[in-house]
Amino acid sequence: MAKRIFDLALALVCLVVFAIPMLLVALAVRLTSPGPALYWSQRVGRNEKLFCMPKFRSMRTGTPAVATHLLKDAGSRLTPIGSFIRKTSLDELPQLWCVFTGDMSFVGPRPALFNQNDLVAARRAAGVSGLKPGITGWAQVNGRDELAIPEKVAFDAEYARRQSLVFDLEILVLTALRVVRRDGVTH
Repeated sequence: MAKRIFDLALALVCLVVFAIPMLLVALAVRLTSPGPALYWSQRVGRNEKLFCMPKFRSMRTGTPAVATHLLKDAGSRLTPIGSFIRKTSLDELPQLWCVFTGDMSFVGPRPALFNQNDLVAARRAAGVSGLKPGITGWAQVNGRDELAIPEKVAFDAEYARRQSLVFDLEILVLTALRVVRRDGVTH
């Protein structure tokens, strides 16, 4: 219950702080490429329940719904501002909606795409599929896009063992530092 209250309070603060940047990013996405500002993807949530998660669209419309590392020449599919909003993590801001709805938390394992069966199976085997997914997580601050699935799942399992409000705060601080330094973003 304390985590949910923390999530809602922080989401309200972030919504106020990032309202204007979010409007500017949405406008920039719309002005620089055809299609909607938001991209909604089906994700795997707590207990493998599917939910829709929004992000600012960084890829051109028509890009296959697969993990970026599986795309051939993913860089060519980016919108003109796609690389910037991904490296600065501005594309993640609409996920505040999922924190409000309770589908996500600020901290937890990153939600897998609906078709990332290998990641979902590995999390199930490790006993971490019952965790609520997060905007950021222990794996995110320890490698982000650079981690192989077994490494991600090992970090998810470690997060499950160490989970606490203090650990969540540590992960949020580390996330802010990584975003400022643009660490671990491949595209």
